[in-house]
Amino acid sequence: KKIEEGRVEDIRECIGCNICVSGDFVMAPMRCTQNPTMGEEWRKGWHPEKIAEKKSEDSVLVVGAGPAGMECARSLGNRGYSVAVAEATTEIGGRVKNESRLPGLAEWGRVRDYREVQLSNMLNVEIFFDSELTPEHILEFGYDHVVLATGSKWRHDGAGRANMAPISISDDANVITPDDIIAGKEATGPVVIFDDDHYYMGGVMAEKLRAEGHEVVYVTPAADVSNWTHNTMEQERIQKRLIEMDVDIVPLHNVAEIRDGEVDLACVYTDRIQTRSFGTVLMVTAKLPSDEMYHQLMENPDALSEAGIKSVTRIGDCVAPGTIAAAVYSGHRYAQELDEEPVGDVAFHREMPELADF
Repeated sequence: KKIEEGRVEDIRECIGCNICVSGDFVMAPMRCTQNPTMGEEWRKGWHPEKIAEKKSEDSVLVVGAGPAGMECARSLGNRGYSVAVAEATTEIGGRVKNESRLPGLAEWGRVRDYREVQLSNMLNVEIFFDSELTPEHILEFGYDHVVLATGSKWRHDGAGRANMAPISISDDANVITPDDIIAGKEATGPVVIFDDDHYYMGGVMAEKLRAEGHEVVYVTPAADVSNWTHNTMEQERIQKRLIEMDVDIVPLHNVAEIRDGEVDLACVYTDRIQTRSFGTVLMVTAKLPSDEMYHQLMENPDALSEAGIKSVTRIGDCVAPGTIAAAVYSGHRYAQELDEEPVGDVAFHREMPELADF
């Protein structure tokens, strides 16, 4: 669907959702944050410990050392390619580095730690820190392939599942996102958290801010806290934790309007409004890919050709924000497919033969 709408120019940039361009639907396989070949042993012939040797002497520049960029560089390094990783900060890890420092998520640091050790042992992979690149830098470097793993950012405007368009927000309202909290911005209480993401981040933010002493109101259009985590069997523990911490939980309500110091909450059934006072509204709704550099580079194909750049590819959250496991898979997939023959529209073996129409 993304290809048909023109949002992805190359089939290899899809994130593996397994809804192919012909419209056939296939049940998504398992995904793992550590082993991206999991579930693909038969479907794609990927081996967890073996990968094909490189098919050319091409060099690769990976921009961003988050889960997708780290896995891409690690797997390309294992194939024997010469790889440079440009990381804008002083540490690798990206969202894994940031989220593993939040309450209850420290274990996720293993995604970074494993790849950091692997990359440090590869003579053909270099990591450059404090390297916030511009398109001009990339054109000057002379790498054959450019991989953009620049991640994504949380939206400030409230658009998400319940709100297809931005919420009405006054200019003087104090509205922030998890990115702001992770970057060290201080919230002023009381804090209203609007969770239209329904995964772990809304609950984690509520726990963090409540532990810091803020009065926290957790608002969600869903029936309970972190609703999607019913699928991961974590929901009961998350809700119990927030109740024990005296977080004010307001389920089945959407945010209708935000003014300076006041937020209108609308019942999802009746649209009845209740107004709450706040110091800060924390939006946990949807993410946008940080793909500005990709579009800047692609605006000038002649410059790419003159620079000797054969391809520019987005991976991970830079294509479509998703889970850490999806980002790791995306980085590994790029490495597996570089210089390999195209496999067609459906890039995996079907578990059942395709039946003709009768």
